[in-house]
Amino acid sequence: MKNNSVPFLDLKRQCLPIEAEIRDAFQRVLDSCHFASGPFVEAFEAEFAQYCRVRHCVCVNSGTSALHLAMIACGVGPGDEVITVPFTFIATAWAISYVGAKPVFVDIEPNAYTMETSQVEKAITSRTRAILPVHLYGQMADMNPLKQICQRHNLALIEDAAQAHGAEYFGQRAGSIGRMGCFSFYPTKNLGAIGEGGAITTNDDVVAARVRALRDHAQSTKYRHEEVGFNYRMDGLQAAVLSVKLKYLKAWNSARREVAARYHSMLTDTTLTLPKEMDGRYHVWHLYVVRHPQRDPLRQALAAAGIESGLHYPIPVHLQPAYSHLRHHTGNFPVTEGAARDCLSLPLYPELTEEEQIRVADGIKMATRKL
Repeated sequence: MKNNSVPFLDLKRQCLPIEAEIRDAFQRVLDSCHFASGPFVEAFEAEFAQYCRVRHCVCVNSGTSALHLAMIACGVGPGDEVITVPFTFIATAWAISYVGAKPVFVDIEPNAYTMETSQVEKAITSRTRAILPVHLYGQMADMNPLKQICQRHNLALIEDAAQAHGAEYFGQRAGSIGRMGCFSFYPTKNLGAIGEGGAITTNDDVVAARVRALRDHAQSTKYRHEEVGFNYRMDGLQAAVLSVKLKYLKAWNSARREVAARYHSMLTDTTLTLPKEMDGRYHVWHLYVVRHPQRDPLRQALAAAGIESGLHYPIPVHLQPAYSHLRHHTGNFPVTEGAARDCLSLPLYPELTEEEQIRVADGIKMATRKL
């Protein structure tokens, strides 16, 4: 990129100030040779459980694996149904498919882009086993109505919190409200590893014990396997780095909120539809996603000006080729489809400077005047 360009994400800026700590963490893992599971993973599990205000954290090798094990631990299997949203990264639906169940979609609310709770109860059938809301872009779904629905119908409530590290819903942290919360530590997340990583959080002792076994070949004791298990362990290097980064997550999330507030101020007089923080929800701004009816020409104009942007997510899950067998078509979920058509993610990370944001805002204003 050009020197005066604005990158969509710059992980080097995050890592450089804490490079010495990360290198020290590396060295401690190398010296101990605890490369797979072990004390570094156990230490991070205790730290992240405390951070999320839950009793248990079980680390795995990815957020997708976390979702998969959550399905199994909640008893979801072939022929069952799980209610979720079509506006999400596809791993949300993969986990349902992995256990032979069917994803049943409901649309999203137009302002928060999270599950439209008024549609959920109508989607419940005798086959429904769980509800899987997605805390999208750093903002939690409306959890109280969903929790009440699950209690009425004896369903499991599983949080897809892959983008919501530190987000809150009326003071409750993401991953602490449902039976389980599922996190990703992919490098681009608010709390990111240096490779793949994930975790399940829960207050359920039985669930914690089961997913802890499932991630390690379902061993109750060494070489005794109670059921079909998986090699979903987290490695020690990832855990050691995550322990370093967790100390900075509160400050990084606060900085993200400041960047988002500046965008609000800079872009309020444009033709963009700006994202909203809903009442009672503490948004951690994993992504700052705006909307514009001419999204693609706008994105091209920004790219020509040296401003990177992203798309999250331009093809809804229900219209993906992999789910064509569900026989959904355009028009089934109009709010989702509108968001997918118009969404544009702007650069947002704790280290983004005000000068860079001014460049982004000026680029948007110049481009939209010509569209």
